[in-house]
Amino acid sequence: MPENGSPIETPRLPATGDAELAIQDFRGNPLVIFFYPRDNTPGCTKEGQAFRDLYSEFEKAGCAIVGVSRDSVKSHENFAARHEFPFPLIADTDEVLCTTFDVIKEKNMYGRKVMGIERSTFLLDASGRIAREWRKVKVPGHAEAVLEAVRELG
Repeated sequence: MPENGSPIETPRLPATGDAELAIQDFRGNPLVIFFYPRDNTPGCTKEGQAFRDLYSEFEKAGCAIVGVSRDSVKSHENFAARHEFPFPLIADTDEVLCTTFDVIKEKNMYGRKVMGIERSTFLLDASGRIAREWRKVKVPGHAEAVLEAVRELG
């Protein structure tokens, strides 16, 4: 995690829509970054759909949204198309963003321990600093809570 509230800088990573994105590309406006474990799984689909359904409200508040997982761009493209996500999904296959935001955690999957993405969301202010963070996210009501925090940023 960046020290003492400094702006976050990241390398450019592949994303949906033939894009390569870096966090600093979004400076000047708030940014929601939501990390999710895997494309096309029930919780991740519901989370993406919740952000999709509120997307116009985030836009009205001047806030961009990006989703991040370790899946490939091809997987992301299929996932985004199937659910009509209007925001980019970044393919963090080398865990660059996951490491920056410290979201890789030990998880219990069917009785065995694995390292995976802990569902987490970060709200960056217009200068690229973390304004809020949510860890161990439970999907119901989460996108609404993030939108409220965006509105509180002003």
